[in-house]
Amino acid sequence: MYHFSYTRMKEYSKHRSAQTPAEKQKGLAIAVGSQLNLKATFSCLPGLKGKDRDPLAVRIQISSKPPLSKVSTEDRIVWTGWFCGTYTDDDLLEVLPKTFTCLPLFLYNSSEALTAIVGTWCQRNFDCCFGKLVISSQDFTWLAAMWTRYDVSGSVSATELLFSVPVEPCVDISYAILAEDFKTLWNDIHKSKDEVMLEEVDNLFQCLYSHFFRHFRMHLSATQLVKVTASVASAHCEVPQ
Repeated sequence: MYHFSYTRMKEYSKHRSAQTPAEKQKGLAIAVGSQLNLKATFSCLPGLKGKDRDPLAVRIQISSKPPLSKVSTEDRIVWTGWFCGTYTDDDLLEVLPKTFTCLPLFLYNSSEALTAIVGTWCQRNFDCCFGKLVISSQDFTWLAAMWTRYDVSGSVSATELLFSVPVEPCVDISYAILAEDFKTLWNDIHKSKDEVMLEEVDNLFQCLYSHFFRHFRMHLSATQLVKVTASVASAHCEVPQ
């Protein structure tokens, strides 16, 4: 992000909020209601760092308040986004000019319409660009393994793995394992306390592949893992058509 400054958070908040009326006139904010008063707030998230050298994460929240509401009425958060970079490559930080802030990962929670508005504003003001995060099958296996450590209570009682079969037309295979069973299997394999080893992750999925093959005579290793859903989170990628 070019010429981004942590000391100008209030200025960014005012600037971003001031753009809303113009965007309403253009019809860009219609998805969140033409009568809403939108306010943007920029802030830091010190805890979202993997190591000391990582740049501070930045949170942007957009809140709204109906025009006829009471003064005491609390604003309602309608959009939240985070810029962050955990465990950023040290070599990259060494060569990066001081006029740039390295926050390569952008997360958001709300509508695509508001995301597009915020994204356009950031690109215009910080000369940055946005693209979809590419998650490989290997990345998904790591996510599935690491998410087993979290509480399995909640609405999701099973860990679901979705595999894409490389055939035409596209065929998906859903593989669901009870969360407790998945956690027990991982605990039997995972021996190191402080880190997750590649060999452990490979062994976990080899066990799953072998079990699936015994029942259905299909090799999941020949497919592409494209989605992982657990009690704590869900992640997926789009398969090129």
